[in-house]
Amino acid sequence: MDPAQVVPGTVRRQRFLGAVDDPGAPVVLLGAPLDTTVSFRPGTRFGPARIRDVSDGLEDYSPYLDLDFSQVPFFDAGDVDLPFGDPETALAAIERAVASVVDRGQLPIILGGEHLLTLATVRAVRHRFPDLVVLQFDAHADLRDDYVGVRHSHATVMRRIGELIGFDRVFQLGIRSGTREEFAFGRVHSRFHPLQLLPALERILPQLAGRPIYLTIDIDVVDPGFAPGTGTPEPGGVTPGELLAAVHRLRELQVVAMDVVEVCPPQDASDITAILAAKVVREAILGFGSGRQ
Repeated sequence: MDPAQVVPGTVRRQRFLGAVDDPGAPVVLLGAPLDTTVSFRPGTRFGPARIRDVSDGLEDYSPYLDLDFSQVPFFDAGDVDLPFGDPETALAAIERAVASVVDRGQLPIILGGEHLLTLATVRAVRHRFPDLVVLQFDAHADLRDDYVGVRHSHATVMRRIGELIGFDRVFQLGIRSGTREEFAFGRVHSRFHPLQLLPALERILPQLAGRPIYLTIDIDVVDPGFAPGTGTPEPGGVTPGELLAAVHRLRELQVVAMDVVEVCPPQDASDITAILAAKVVREAILGFGSGRQ
């Protein structure tokens, strides 16, 4: 099936392990190979393809959840076809594609791509869920007002999202890097929880209950000893087990969309970062999709 007939503006070259040919499946996987404002190590445009490639090395069964893909079908709609060098046009294309999924009542899971794409996806999801909250797992605050004069950047994405939905609806966990000004801004304006992931998540779970959640996972929240293949690595991060545990803790909440961003295959010689991202995606499909049958 041509994915462009289902999700506008997409092309499909590969499929994630276990994807079905049913565009009405409760979960839709979508790649967004955006790579235009990266400020250190480029290559995140190759993230969606590599995550799909390495997914073939995983099992379709999660021993954590005791579920497999036969119980939670999902459709891989391919990648949004993006122009290079034109971030505004690219963001608009991503927003249209994600909106088409959300408007059908499906759960979109987006593979990045750089973190700026989350601005487009949050815009799309917010139209259906106006009281949306955004939960960010990340090494970086991404709260700059501009980066070298540019307001739409992977370094400013959470600032723009906070302006869109309200900073009191932005929950930032695991942050361990940013300017002094970003940390000061976050402590005053957003729900800012630096240097912690699981302990902070446990504290805020009551605040998330009953609310539609957009989960954005920048893979650099994980320590680069475990996930070196990312655009802006930052030592001192969490383990893969901690990240998976955090994703599992959200299973009983209302996650309505999510992304995994900043996987950079050119810096990932052994593919361990892409494999981790693929495993996170598997757990998200099974965990968040199991209640949408």
